[in-house]
Amino acid sequence: MIQDIKAPIGVCSLYNHRKNTSLPIKLFWDGKEYLIKKTGLHYSFRKGKTLFHIFTVSTENLFFKLVLNTDDLFWTVEQISDNLPD
Repeated sequence: MIQDIKAPIGVCSLYNHRKNTSLPIKLFWDGKEYLIKKTGLHYSFRKGKTLFHIFTVSTENLFFKLVLNTDDLFWTVEQISDNLPD
């Protein structure tokens, strides 16, 4: 089931200078730590002057849609799914 959420989270990310990539590797939300196993889609868009980066990631049994606001460098989780039907 997919749930729409807009909650602040903590994220550890890794920057690879050889590949010029930055990817989230761990997230902290609601008192729990989630190790990111796979990063799926990454895209960016602008809303006014603010650039947002969107990452879809998966952990052991959950899927997340993460948003990075580049103005204030705050991360939020916008969607979560357990991959079960509604």
